[in-house]
Amino acid sequence: MRPSIIAIDGPAAAGKSTLGERLARELGYTYFDTGVMYRAITWIAIKRGIPVEDEESITALAFSLHIEVTTPTVQDGRQCSVFVDGEDVTWDIRRPEVDRVVSIVSAYPGVRKALLNQQRRIGLKGRIVVVGRDIGTVVLPEADLKIYLDASLEERARRRWKELLARGKDISYQEVLETMRDRDRIDSTRYVAPLHPAEDAIIIDTTSMGIDEVYRKVLELIGDA
Repeated sequence: MRPSIIAIDGPAAAGKSTLGERLARELGYTYFDTGVMYRAITWIAIKRGIPVEDEESITALAFSLHIEVTTPTVQDGRQCSVFVDGEDVTWDIRRPEVDRVVSIVSAYPGVRKALLNQQRRIGLKGRIVVVGRDIGTVVLPEADLKIYLDASLEERARRRWKELLARGKDISYQEVLETMRDRDRIDSTRYVAPLHPAEDAIIIDTTSMGIDEVYRKVLELIGDA
């Protein structure tokens, strides 16, 4: 039987989104990147001038927002479309200023509580590829196949830097590297749902692998599941 729920976890720029989208398209499954929800809350907080250090206000914001994640509504390279209260924020949530503080927002217990039930409701429908940082450990521990993608910090920073440059962002590699180092530290040491592989996850180091090679390896795992 082909796995109905596929969970893909790992740190930033390990290749989760690219792999998840491609697998979903190949299998005819729904693609769901839970990270866009935390990014959406972070962007709206920045836009409204709410300090991300204000946990109480950020948590209240998370409970108040209506977030929709859909298949792409515009063919501009996006993997999905993200709407907050009807506003398309798909590219806004990828801004460097969001990158710098999204891990602070996603570490708040109240924010994670605000989003967990919705994430599970979507994931448990099955025939889905779910991407994030705590899918196999917290959101969907019952997933049929759990993949944990990893890569060196330097390689992940290089990938994110090239991605930002391609979108016209004026940013240095060093700045991206330091932002990613801080994000890794926060993600892996937070009290609630810290980033780490599930005990039954299959770990794949993508540092020296191209996306095609990673994709073929995971297809083999799906075939063996």
